[in-house]
Amino acid sequence: MSIAQNKKALHDYFIEERLEAGIALEGWEVKAIRAGRAQMKEGYVIVRDGELFLIGAHITPLPEASTHIKPDPTRTRKLLMHAAQIDKLIGQVERAGYTLVPLDLHYTRGRVKLAIGLAKGKRQYDKRDTEREREWQRERQRLLKQGNQR
Repeated sequence: MSIAQNKKALHDYFIEERLEAGIALEGWEVKAIRAGRAQMKEGYVIVRDGELFLIGAHITPLPEASTHIKPDPTRTRKLLMHAAQIDKLIGQVERAGYTLVPLDLHYTRGRVKLAIGLAKGKRQYDKRDTEREREWQRERQRLLKQGNQR
């Protein structure tokens, strides 16, 4: 079940591979995510000291859930993956020029997980081609629907 999606990532990048990672969250963050207060639009994943971190994802705290602490909605959150997977990703990011992009936040067996994508950036003309293809598919469906009604 998806919680929050990063639609901007699909627009700006070609997603080569999708992976799932756990996230180190605090209690107030889990409560806020369950209440649907997570946003992935500005988030990105970096590699630092052989570990993966999610930066810029915004989780708005619930006013009643976090009274005794000062929550930081955009704090850096550590991603949890097997060491072999992290090493493979680091190699591809550093050598092949890939980028790690957060795609969506979802539940897997009751736990909050993050789908990350190994991606290459799209150029402006690639984005226009994608948009043109999407519009053509819509137009085609509309024409087929009209043809069936006659």
